[in-house]
Amino acid sequence: MFEEFQPSKRRKKKVDTEALHSPLNRIPGMRIEVVRDLIDIGMGQIEELRGRSPETLFEEVQNLRENTARERLFSIRMAVYYAETEDPDPSLLQPHRWAD
Repeated sequence: MFEEFQPSKRRKKKVDTEALHSPLNRIPGMRIEVVRDLIDIGMGQIEELRGRSPETLFEEVQNLRENTARERLFSIRMAVYYAETEDPDPSLLQPHRWAD
């Protein structure tokens, strides 16, 4: 009559602890996937983004992962803006604001 209780077998979500603890993750509005992209191309600090072309950084990501969504470019543009701006405008710290 009564079924034996079995705890559900949930898959643990893989957590990217390196990206979570990266200084790049302190950029407001930054997605963890984009932080991982930047780490993978050698960017580890916010200061390293200063003077860099977002389009070139995105091309480097695409060289690693061919099918990278173009929307990630918007986050990279935002990250470079944040790195280069002393007092960034909070309304510009949203990736969709950097769309073409």
